[in-house]
Amino acid sequence: MMDGTIISKVRFPSPHPHIKLYTVTYLSQGLHVKGLLAEPDGGEMYEGFLYLRGGIKNVGKVRPSRIIQFASKGFIVFAPYYRGNQGGEGDEDFAGEDRNDAFAGFKLLENHHRVQKDRIHVFGFSRGGVMALWTGISCKNTASVVTWGGVSDMALTYVERVELRRMMKRVIGGTPLKYPERYEYRTPLYQAEELNVPVLIIHGERDRNVSVEHAHRLEKILKEKEKLVESWIFSEYTHYFPPAVNRKIVGDLTQWMKVQ
Repeated sequence: MMDGTIISKVRFPSPHPHIKLYTVTYLSQGLHVKGLLAEPDGGEMYEGFLYLRGGIKNVGKVRPSRIIQFASKGFIVFAPYYRGNQGGEGDEDFAGEDRNDAFAGFKLLENHHRVQKDRIHVFGFSRGGVMALWTGISCKNTASVVTWGGVSDMALTYVERVELRRMMKRVIGGTPLKYPERYEYRTPLYQAEELNVPVLIIHGERDRNVSVEHAHRLEKILKEKEKLVESWIFSEYTHYFPPAVNRKIVGDLTQWMKVQ
């Protein structure tokens, strides 16, 4: 069976009366990985939306309410939990081999009978930003990529986030000084030439989890490569935007996706 094949699909309680949620087990590199799928009611065709979460393990888990928020804008949404999480097989690799779980999630949407195959968008928040960029590079028919508060440079993350260094050394095998090639392998900036999809960068200048420097580096290299890129930088916000602002930006970014 191919990556992206659904092994099981089980109803999950949905807070929205017209959107069904399912816990899905799907194949990624032979592993049984878990994720959350949201399908609006009815038989109509929809654009696809791959939601790539932030964090690692129990930090930054997929929230059903967030998936519903995007599905309610007119998408069929799939959010991988990544390998090794919530009953899935394998070990999470922090934007290493587990990026294949995102690629397989994209294929799952391609295979969905109600998804428009050439209209699948990729969204990444925080750590999910680097996963979204890799997906846009790997999955050539991606319609658009949005990275919100997104990581773009894994070595910069090591430098900035002192409290994550122990985890990063454990998962990646050492520091950027000792193993620069391992951090380059996880950093899509080095493959920016291959990112041939429209990219939207959303970031708060006061972000202390993922500094706005990640957004600036991504924008700079994409402009140098003459790629389609747009940035929405907010001077007053941190990693987490106020709820009302968040809702407005969700509406704005989904509209942006639909005109790409």
